[in-house]
Amino acid sequence: MAFTCTSLAQVKWSVGGNMGISIASGGGFTSAGFHIGPMGEVLIGKGPAVGTEFNINTQTGTPIEWANYFKYYFSIPGSKVKPYANAGFGLYFFTGGPYFDLRFGGGAEFQVAKNLFIPAELQLGPVFVTGTTGFVFLIRSGVRYEI
Repeated sequence: MAFTCTSLAQVKWSVGGNMGISIASGGGFTSAGFHIGPMGEVLIGKGPAVGTEFNINTQTGTPIEWANYFKYYFSIPGSKVKPYANAGFGLYFFTGGPYFDLRFGGGAEFQVAKNLFIPAELQLGPVFVTGTTGFVFLIRSGVRYEI
């Protein structure tokens, strides 16, 4: 008699990078900048995933973000599009701190080759800066490769 663990067989990794536009506001100021960074994700089955990313933004002070998130992929039978929603937390490193942030968003990954995907997504959330709360809005894409 043989037993197999199907949950272990369903775990996949996704690695890649993000790039796009970041818009940050807080303390009476708003600025836009370029956003770029690597990412990694563990896909657990067909829906849930856990990921982390390290992003650099070009606003004043060059904010660097380390973000962690939970993601859920919604399945569309027969489609090469994978829509998703995510939520998470992270740290922003720039003048005066590290600062805690919350992130919410979603988007879709479009399959362009066997294990290659191009995402289109929106991310937004508050950044808790000393004495005030800032806000970040990201419009981005990138590349994902499933291992």
